[in-house]
Amino acid sequence: MLKFWLLDITYSVIGNVPEIRMFGIDEHGRRVLVLDRSFRPYFYAIIKDNIDEGKVKKKLEGKALSIESCVRKLFGRERKVLKIVTTIPAKVKELREYVRSLSEVEEVVEADIRFYMRYMIDMGIKPSSWIIIQNYEEIKNPYRYIDGVYLAKSKPEVVEDHKVPRLKMLAFDIEVYNPKGMPNPERDPIIIITTMNSDGELKTFIASDERNDRVIIKEFVNYVKEYNPDVILGYNSNNFDIPYLVERCEKLGIKFDISRVESKPEQSVYGHWSIIGRANIDLYNFIEDIPELKVKSLDYAAEYFGIMKRSERVLIPGHRVYEYWNDKRKRELLIKYAIDDVVSTYKLGEKFLPYAIQLSSISGLPLDQVGIASVGARVEWMIMHVAYKRGELVPNKEERPYETYRGAIVLEPKPGIHENIAVLDFTSMYPNIMMKYNISPDTYIEPWEEVNDYYEAPEVHHRFRKQPKGLYPEILEELVCARRRVRELMSKYSEDSSEWVLLNERQRALKIMANAMYGYCGWLGARWYRREVAEAVTAWARTLLKNVINYAKKIGLQVIYGDTDSLFVKYREELIDKLIGYVEKELGFEIKIDRIYRRVLFTEAKKRYAGLTIDNKIDVVGFETVRGDWADIAKDLQEKVVEIILREGNIEKALKLVHETIERLKKLKFSIDEVIIWKTLDKNLNEYKVLTPHVAAAKKLIEHGYKVGKGDTIGFVITKQGGSKLTYRAKPYILIKDLNEIDINYYIEKQILPAVMRILKVLGVREDEVLSGRRSTSILDYFN
Repeated sequence: MLKFWLLDITYSVIGNVPEIRMFGIDEHGRRVLVLDRSFRPYFYAIIKDNIDEGKVKKKLEGKALSIESCVRKLFGRERKVLKIVTTIPAKVKELREYVRSLSEVEEVVEADIRFYMRYMIDMGIKPSSWIIIQNYEEIKNPYRYIDGVYLAKSKPEVVEDHKVPRLKMLAFDIEVYNPKGMPNPERDPIIIITTMNSDGELKTFIASDERNDRVIIKEFVNYVKEYNPDVILGYNSNNFDIPYLVERCEKLGIKFDISRVESKPEQSVYGHWSIIGRANIDLYNFIEDIPELKVKSLDYAAEYFGIMKRSERVLIPGHRVYEYWNDKRKRELLIKYAIDDVVSTYKLGEKFLPYAIQLSSISGLPLDQVGIASVGARVEWMIMHVAYKRGELVPNKEERPYETYRGAIVLEPKPGIHENIAVLDFTSMYPNIMMKYNISPDTYIEPWEEVNDYYEAPEVHHRFRKQPKGLYPEILEELVCARRRVRELMSKYSEDSSEWVLLNERQRALKIMANAMYGYCGWLGARWYRREVAEAVTAWARTLLKNVINYAKKIGLQVIYGDTDSLFVKYREELIDKLIGYVEKELGFEIKIDRIYRRVLFTEAKKRYAGLTIDNKIDVVGFETVRGDWADIAKDLQEKVVEIILREGNIEKALKLVHETIERLKKLKFSIDEVIIWKTLDKNLNEYKVLTPHVAAAKKLIEHGYKVGKGDTIGFVITKQGGSKLTYRAKPYILIKDLNEIDINYYIEKQILPAVMRILKVLGVREDEVLSGRRSTSILDYFN
């Protein structure tokens, strides 16, 4: 028996035989490659009603390896299908088009599932998990960086084992000589490569004074192969470091053969770069999923996660790297900057890898793809595994027009400051609604269908069969039960143990995937999309929240605010206990106190409040402090004003701080960093129909030799020059030579005043009082 942990999976074609290639680590810590040559690609043809499938089979004679008649379900309805098996994956596309053209065929499905993913779905195995091969044969091993190669003689089996083998990790970062702006691999050499590995070893490869990078690239390649990592970590490495190295090596005629089979990286699905036999993880993909972190650069990410403070590390703007190289007195700072980057990357990897592993093993996506894949893609691959077991066909992807449906309830808040407020949260409201009412695309009853036993959604009147259990509810129940088992296991370990950490990441990944199921329902790109499913879930959620609000009022519990699956109420313990009992016993849902605020401030707008918790932490929701399109000077000031108001109740002090900040701006006593506005390009520049400030700034960067595109975060400031339109006054901050260029009035009138008035207006403070910095009214006049 061979037991191994599946790190990477791909396939090759030997002769006319497809070969699944599973790279892993066995229970003895050996790096192994397991081959399976028994599996063949296939797809399904759905035959039209009242058609003799024999006609189709006859037309396919000699074109397919085999054809099998069978019955499968599509959206819960049984359909006659032909399973059409072919020789190699490349033949699927050609044969699919022919089968689709046949008049007897209604639709061709499952022809777009990648071959190695198809294999894992059919075999019931997932990456980042332990696999057993009962019968195998050890064969000749042609690879230097693999300890053993085995040919599977039996199907792989999954093993319930949450342990993770010791993975060898290697983080890397490159610095490029760039006197002409954005580096060009055809022209600009790599001057520094830094690495950090699992043994804590830091290495720095530095080019010669003549900037000859041929030697350091070869040394780096040899070092990667010699260390033989399982995981390669980078930050924005899929977009920059790896493609730059690939192109630079081609230019210099160097073999960039860093994979376990000594091949170079290849760009693969979702835009990630595959390094065969290793997991190439770009940590930027995980940072992108954190909305609270507005500036996604490595230095900000490392500070956010407590790895390295920005004030304690070397910070060098990217466009000035070449200056630090040219000046030998500054070169040591540049080297330190590169080391700080790779240390930050490695330590971010330590934080995110356990979560990535669990997300991979739950979703079914390989470890190197799970970060870069969308949330919808992660959910969809998970659904495919369950659909296969249920005999459900995977629907084709479709282009759908945008459509809306009514969402959750958000109550109008009661503006002002409220004291002693409890926040009640429903536990996984949407997943529980989907399970309770069996809401799923395959249980939906069409309006013309006559069914006796069903659930009917309030308001929208969509119906769902009570039996059998739907695809979505089954998956959700599996996730909920798995999470419960994991949490029970966690109780057997201390919180500082490696077992507890891994299990905690697994329960977190299970929770996130369960909560993502509702989002998938309403995602237009979903294969299993049904608008009625998403619409029904929100309709039941609205009714549930209304019932709870009405009962709260009935028992005398004051409701301050409500949003989707949470309620803000006056904290009265006995009444809250009564409300919780009602929700659990009468309605069949779980609700609990999530947090208690000593003081909370609501503006007149929905989804915008700030609160001071009983453990002295401040939460801010919806204000400029948590949005990315505001300058730090406005965000920081708003945050300080919120803190003064909530902690001290001192309007005078808040006004004085605002006045001092405005005066500091007028006297140019600020740093450029304080006034930069950051905005991400969410599409290619030529796709923007309206010229916005960040697009205008991006175009100015291109004019100066910089390369920018979709996904890049643009930092710009508003200047005095350029005309009356704001767009034309947006200038990339790296092109600013003098603070006198900056339009101070814009930052006072359009950034600082709106940000602080959002809070102070609720307390009766006027704009002229903010500008003068004086106010005498007591904050106690504004308490509710």
